Amino acid sequence: MLAGAQVTGHLAGRQGAIMAKSELQGLLEQRLTEELGEAEAAARLTGQIFEIALSWRPPQAPAAQVSRIVAYAFGNRPRDGAGPNDLADPGPVNEALAQAVRAIHRLNPVKIYAQWEIARFLVDQPGMADMVSIEPVYLPDGTLEYLSTDGVAAEVLRHEGGAAASMGAVAIVAHRDHAKRCVQISRRHGMNAIVAAEIELPVTYDPLSGQPWTRRRDIYLAHDLAAQFIALRSQAIAEPGEI
Repeated sequence: MLAGAQVTGHLAGRQGAIMAKSELQGLLEQRLTEELGEAEAAARLTGQIFEIALSWRPPQAPAAQVSRIVAYAFGNRPRDGAGPNDLADPGPVNEALAQAVRAIHRLNPVKIYAQWEIARFLVDQPGMADMVSIEPVYLPDGTLEYLSTDGVAAEVLRHEGGAAASMGAVAIVAHRDHAKRCVQISRRHGMNAIVAAEIELPVTYDPLSGQPWTRRRDIYLAHDLAAQFIALRSQAIAEPGEI
């Protein structure tokens, strides 16, 4: 009887959580309808808020199913005495991301594309001879230009000859709070992007990061929310009626 009661209680708790989400969505839509004076706009905005602000876990698949690993960096460390066009130090968060790459690679030794801040921790490791480091760009005037997340994805596709479909399933390695957007951007470039189910992505922040938006979780989440809403805006302008 006790075991049955525990299961029943667990299911009731799960149902309560589902109902709470549905109730919250209804309350938000009602509130936005009052604020905006228009039910259709309120319903659209409610769906967008839930998708962007209340959904942070990207789709997963077993590491055994992937054919590529693509790793996106997160932050860096300023280097003492370095000039504006010198590379920064990769920093501790990218070292943790490199460990996540190695963990997936041990489960399934497939080809790796890693942004340079992560690649620096992998290059001397066993089994990494065919790893591709995605490097920053130096402009003709010598100015260093770091690649955006979108730029990294585009560079990966360039190495693949533009054939995203031939990559198979792609395991994305990224900071836990960055991973959803990395998957979305990779998919916009045609990759079948997921995160490996067996691997826990790092969620620590570096207060000494050279990128201020990656120093603290609340700041980064606001940054990522803004980026997601800007992407949604661009999509809505390009494809009116689709959002």
